[in-house]
Amino acid sequence: MGPTRAFHEAPMPLFPGDEALAVALPEGRLPSYIKDHRQRLRARFMDGGAAAIPDYELLELVLFRAIPRQDVKPLARRLLDLFGDFNRVLSAPAHRLTEVQGVGDAVVQELKIVEAAAHRLARTRVMHRAVLSSWDQLLDYCRTAMAHRETEQFRVLYLDRKNVLIADEEQARGTVDHVPVYPREVVKRALELNASALILVHNHPSGDPTPSEQDIVVTGQIQDAARVMGIVVHDHLIVGKSRELSFRAEGYF
Repeated sequence: MGPTRAFHEAPMPLFPGDEALAVALPEGRLPSYIKDHRQRLRARFMDGGAAAIPDYELLELVLFRAIPRQDVKPLARRLLDLFGDFNRVLSAPAHRLTEVQGVGDAVVQELKIVEAAAHRLARTRVMHRAVLSSWDQLLDYCRTAMAHRETEQFRVLYLDRKNVLIADEEQARGTVDHVPVYPREVVKRALELNASALILVHNHPSGDPTPSEQDIVVTGQIQDAARVMGIVVHDHLIVGKSRELSFRAEGYF
């Protein structure tokens, strides 16, 4: 058996919750129609990249490794029907994923590995770079990390004197429509990092990035606390599902 054949057919252990999906076949065997479909799909992806295949087929590619001896197309479609698109499937909390018929630990693991890889790739494009001159990459990173979360998260980007991003930290997380933020803690951490400037970022799970009255009040409190210590707040970005809002661009600063 050559290396290519071994890659496609080698058996993989099942995880709790995946047993119901296993096909009753001899160890290491794969039905020819599933094998052919997987080979064709992998070839299309390698030839044309992600743009050559729709969301459900890209999701199939991820599921192949988690469920090696089963047609995963029905599961891919169930996940997309429930969560809406590929990105939201990856970002869904593990407990919600496991509520879907056919999803066990192996599937959750593969999805979360892909999600982590996407976040890390986007992060490397902005870390230790001059943020204000790499604004598009910063927005891409914020979208990747936060646009599809089901609960609010508040992050602070800490910059040095040259506006180079030196740290990106989660300050708080909350519910679907509220996250507790403590201005003193934000400024205290900036001093610990010797940061000279901040960019505030949080998401709105509703999808609408319009700031609430509380968003405006908290931003002002952080600005006031930072100003006393000689720290500049460059912007506050609110990330929605399909667009972002900049406090500075909208005239709140």
